[in-house]
Amino acid sequence: MLYFLNELSDGGDFFNLFRYITFRAGGAFFTALIFGFVFGKPLINLLRRKQGKGQPIRKDGPESHILAKAGTPTMGGVLILGAILISTLLWARLDNGYVWMVLFVTYSFGLIGFADDYQKVSKQNHNGVSGKIRLAIGFVIAAIAGIWVLQMQDDALSGYLAFPVLKDTLLNLSYLYVPFVMIVIVGSANAVNFTDGLDGLAIMPVMIAAGSFGIIAYLVGRVDFTEYLDVHYVAGTGELTIFVAALIGGGLGFLWYNAPPAAVFMGDTGSLALGGALGAIAIATKHEIVLAIIGGLFVVELLSVVIQVLYYKKTGKRIFLMAPIHHHFEKAGWGESQIVIRFWIVSLILALIGLATLKIR
Repeated sequence: MLYFLNELSDGGDFFNLFRYITFRAGGAFFTALIFGFVFGKPLINLLRRKQGKGQPIRKDGPESHILAKAGTPTMGGVLILGAILISTLLWARLDNGYVWMVLFVTYSFGLIGFADDYQKVSKQNHNGVSGKIRLAIGFVIAAIAGIWVLQMQDDALSGYLAFPVLKDTLLNLSYLYVPFVMIVIVGSANAVNFTDGLDGLAIMPVMIAAGSFGIIAYLVGRVDFTEYLDVHYVAGTGELTIFVAALIGGGLGFLWYNAPPAAVFMGDTGSLALGGALGAIAIATKHEIVLAIIGGLFVVELLSVVIQVLYYKKTGKRIFLMAPIHHHFEKAGWGESQIVIRFWIVSLILALIGLATLKIR
């Protein structure tokens, strides 16, 4: 919205700043951060009043959770999503299709998560929205996003999969492109959802991954940088930097209240939405494979659940003490803060490796 203030500029005054993505990204970051600080406490108080006993705690989970986390409200993802929406609408170019596509995916998955959280809180058990229904709706949302991207991207890139490190290498997925997008977005959403199990565990890796993709979006949206780096130019993706800046600002505002001991949980409302957002940005920037590197922590969390379930069905035994894998380490004696900080470190390392693929060609 504020972007159009540049039309009041004669080329050398304050209004000219609104032309620049970097300036507007800074504005989006601080707007979202302030939103989180201002509305965080009132929202938490409201959630406490409405939810009563808060998020139900797994009886088969780590024993410490039953005492330490009982009564903590969930749906804190509403704070992040509110900050992102206000900041993005205020600072991004609203004539950019990629911005609307990512917003669509983010808030559609947020609604799925909200419905699931509401069911759990209202019934005080873990039987939220059926997993099959969640997946089915998620795949429909992702399919719409895939078709949307096909229509926006240039013919030379539309429907193609790009490979990191290998410059000028594209694989034409043809009719498999939309199903591929569905797997990426739904997989990303659920991977972040599984990671959200300890205070502060999910939000920092999400911000690290988002920050990395903010850099990628900015670079692939500029012809000069794509020519220098030998990566594929995707016109218009630079505006996603605004969305990412808002996500990071909103995430920091949420982390202020989610840091151990958490005053509020993100819930499926936040985790599904943010995971879907990462998948959508990866699709838009043609860096889907890099998402698996940068978001490697989320991939491991998701795989730990899949492996545990399949192995248990086949043998009646468990590979991990508990899945997702962060609970395995908790059961093995690691402290909660120890797990969280070490996972943050792993996320940062993976992000740096993923960003390195931009230069290694």
